[in-house]
Amino acid sequence: MSEIVFNQVSVKAKANVYFDGKVVSHTVLFSDGSKKTVGLIYPGPFHFGTQAAELMEIIAGQAEVRLDGEASWKEVGAGQSFTVPANSGFDISVKSGICEYICSFIP
Repeated sequence: MSEIVFNQVSVKAKANVYFDGKVVSHTVLFSDGSKKTVGLIYPGPFHFGTQAAELMEIIAGQAEVRLDGEASWKEVGAGQSFTVPANSGFDISVKSGICEYICSFIP
């Protein structure tokens, strides 16, 4: 996957750290008021709740994902994405290596 670059943005220097440092992200703020987080997920299973709808883009690595209310897991890797509805959540599991992602919050 080619490098993704965001121009003319602000980045919050304080990291968002979850699950004892196994998931870490930084918030990127755009001039139009939108925001994204860019982060890393280390091996392990994790559950995230959502308030806003989210588009999760995997930019490196691989993971398995299961949306709340669904029985089956879906494999996602670099160049793939999945959408999470507002006021729900998802499980994500990384078996090995590091999964890198961009999370876009959908209004």
